[in-house]
Amino acid sequence: MPLLEVRGVTKKFGALTALGGVDITVQDNSFHGLIGPNGSGKSTLLKAIAGAHFPDSGSIVLAGKNITKMVPSDRSRRGLSFKFQITAVLPELSVYDNVLLAMQAHKPIWSLLRSRSRQALHDEIASTLDRFQLADRANDLASELSHGQQQWLEIAMALTQKPRLLLLDEPTGGMSPEERRATGELLIPIKQFCSMVIVEHDLDFIKDICDRLTVLDNGRVLDDGSIKEIEASSKVQEVYTTRV
Repeated sequence: MPLLEVRGVTKKFGALTALGGVDITVQDNSFHGLIGPNGSGKSTLLKAIAGAHFPDSGSIVLAGKNITKMVPSDRSRRGLSFKFQITAVLPELSVYDNVLLAMQAHKPIWSLLRSRSRQALHDEIASTLDRFQLADRANDLASELSHGQQQWLEIAMALTQKPRLLLLDEPTGGMSPEERRATGELLIPIKQFCSMVIVEHDLDFIKDICDRLTVLDNGRVLDDGSIKEIEASSKVQEVYTTRV
């Protein structure tokens, strides 16, 4: 059974059809890229999957459960996590406390009131920070991190609930080439326990880490396939030659 099935999803904003009957399928333990020209509907589709927008028609099924009309918090409990394009770390808290709060999100209120969770979660927080090359910045304010490190911190926070599917919207936006390379190296091991849907403009980055690509154009699926199939697609070549 596929992990994520999006079928016939349509979303309109007034007279604008942002998504016009989109279908995508994401398998377990796979990275699935969404690419296409600006305005093609990539971020709108990601927000529909996340619950930031409800589609006007169509269905979204996660691990066999229809989540089309679920609010984001319920989707999170079903195993979905997301990181949108704008970094949303808490800048005046330490790097450590940002991860702590993310881990506490689904903890019972009683354990939080009695301050039991901080000590219990310490080893897991330390391991998470080490995985994302942030262990030596644990006590620094999040605002003191570089842009790339803030992105890594937010991805780490998104993974604290151990989701089955992580949605990433332009995770390398604004990064240096070295930070983009490092981001790919940090993400690849995640495939062992979490699938991803990634919107990204850096085609070299997305081809290096993704198993499959869906190409959107004007709110519709232009093509879908493996990296080699998309690279050989005449339809995709035309779009990227004439409109990107």
